[in-house]
Amino acid sequence: MKKNTFKMFAVTGAALTFALAGCGSNTDKSSEKASAKPKEEKVLTVYSAGPDGLAQNIEKAFEEKTGKKIEMFQGTTGKILSRLEAEKNNPVADVVVLASAASMDGLKQSDQLQAYKDAENADKINFDWSDGEGYYHVYSASALGIAYNTKNVKDGPKKWTDLADSKWKGKLNMPDPSLSGSALDFIFGYAAADKSAWKTIESWKKNELQVNGANKEALESVITGEKDATISGVDYMAYKAKAEGEPVEITYPESGTVISPRAVAIMKDAKNVEGAKAYVDFLLSDEGQKLVADAYLLPGNKDIAVKNRAALDEIPQLEVDWKGSEAKQVDVLNKFNDMFR
Repeated sequence: MKKNTFKMFAVTGAALTFALAGCGSNTDKSSEKASAKPKEEKVLTVYSAGPDGLAQNIEKAFEEKTGKKIEMFQGTTGKILSRLEAEKNNPVADVVVLASAASMDGLKQSDQLQAYKDAENADKINFDWSDGEGYYHVYSASALGIAYNTKNVKDGPKKWTDLADSKWKGKLNMPDPSLSGSALDFIFGYAAADKSAWKTIESWKKNELQVNGANKEALESVITGEKDATISGVDYMAYKAKAEGEPVEITYPESGTVISPRAVAIMKDAKNVEGAKAYVDFLLSDEGQKLVADAYLLPGNKDIAVKNRAALDEIPQLEVDWKGSEAKQVDVLNKFNDMFR
């Protein structure tokens, strides 16, 4: 098994979220258009975690519909949180979009968000995902399954425990939860919902599970055939690759998997609150939700039809409580790192 060196983080929610450099988009690109310079009130500053293309499509559609101008900083959830921390004494962002509900809940707990309970269409959004007090709204989600190479694998595994079989030895990988927020969400959710989870994870280690890189790197090695399958595969990325003709498929174990919600919120120190509310309203609108579906994500509004992917009610799910989970994830990350060190 390839040995991996894992970064250890201070046991604080802030340290955890800053470390998540791979949570939110397929690439590590980010726009540096947003700055700390004063802006006209009509300009809305949005910090958004991808995926690629979706943030830009939403920006374009929002500007065309409302006439409001957006300045966008796009990066991973970890990079966005680091930027927010660096700008604490001179806040810039009006709206923040993160690929982790746990990280967004952390912003709420640290009093960095303002409530928008009367957001339009909030009553159509999955109540179990969003904050009951309206501090953040989950506009989309991804399911974390097992992505596999269809040239190397005829039938995908049915259970998480199937991956302990010797036929998978040396042929598995998963994103590093120190780099991928969705992988950390998976480990946290799986361990919280299944008492035998850590025993199963140990069996993957014995089967030479490779843990390195973020979501894109893990999936790419499966697409090329270097690995047969990736655990905690981000499904919208797999569906997108499949649509582009890559030999990849994704399956969800019958015992259930983790759904990783993605949330939008208004910053407490937002300078353009009116524009920020309009942006949240647009994300939750049918038009915004259809753009989400076009990106192969699960819309927050379950009544919006998905395209060329499994619908939410077709995915076996583990029940996960994301409220106050950010601090708990530190312990999970440390335990996982200790196991694979």
